[in-house]
Amino acid sequence: MSSLDILIQAPIFNLQLIIEGVLLGAIFALAAYGMALVWGVMNIINIALGEFVMLGGFVAVYFYQAGIHPLYAVPVAAIALYLLGWGLYRLVIFRVVGRDLFISLLATFGLSILLQQMMNQVFGANVRTADAGMDTSYLFGGQITVADVKILACLIAIAVGVGLAWFMKSSRLGQAIRATAQNPRAARVLGIDTDRVYAQTFALSAAVCGAAGALVAMAYTVQPYIGLPYTVRSFMIVVIAGVGNLGAVIVAGVVLGVLELYAGFILGTQYQLAFVFGLLVVVLVWRSQRLARKRQTLE
Repeated sequence: MSSLDILIQAPIFNLQLIIEGVLLGAIFALAAYGMALVWGVMNIINIALGEFVMLGGFVAVYFYQAGIHPLYAVPVAAIALYLLGWGLYRLVIFRVVGRDLFISLLATFGLSILLQQMMNQVFGANVRTADAGMDTSYLFGGQITVADVKILACLIAIAVGVGLAWFMKSSRLGQAIRATAQNPRAARVLGIDTDRVYAQTFALSAAVCGAAGALVAMAYTVQPYIGLPYTVRSFMIVVIAGVGNLGAVIVAGVVLGVLELYAGFILGTQYQLAFVFGLLVVVLVWRSQRLARKRQTLE
């Protein structure tokens, strides 16, 4: 019996995949919001975003190995990545702000490779996880099983996303970030230090990715060389949802999580990442056609 036949003859498996996909998609959405911040404010596509996620995951792994519950690593990972993001901005990123988008792609791609090699040297190339020691929930008479740590990770991801949205709307720094995103020149005229805003934005994006990475380490796995798929997923989510719409980012992340798990179940887990990259091509083609139609309408 093929996997597709199983889904048709046993519909309960569809519900299992949907639940797992929603829980996974919430983490995708959190990382994507980090990309949307940098892209929308600084016009930089951060290729190293996936490595930030992995670094946050390794913070949780370190906590687990030290005998500390990895849940405490979520705020620590966010703080550590915030500091790293600030430092990288001051060393590298400030040099490419306002430059051609291709230059920023090359700069962040170089950072991605550097961070991969550093993680490999420090943590090794093995796949790691941070066991949170939580139980499994059984639903619908035991027909569906969901790890409690995945539910907790989903709830934390949503809480962080909502908290960040509130921060962007209510705090003075958040208002300065939004003003800079709309018109940097006007923001400077009004007395906003845009260089400081850019540094805070990049650091805040890294912090969000660090928190997401700690959740990934508890619910899934981390490894120095699997950051790129998280970058690709975040890129697709932002392209579909837009850079300033948190609700659309969440929906797009959840849909991507469900589709990815369906692809892994039907095609096999060995083709799951191939599906992600194939979907990226589809999204890029769709986006280019949409932009072409808009240009024709304006002409």
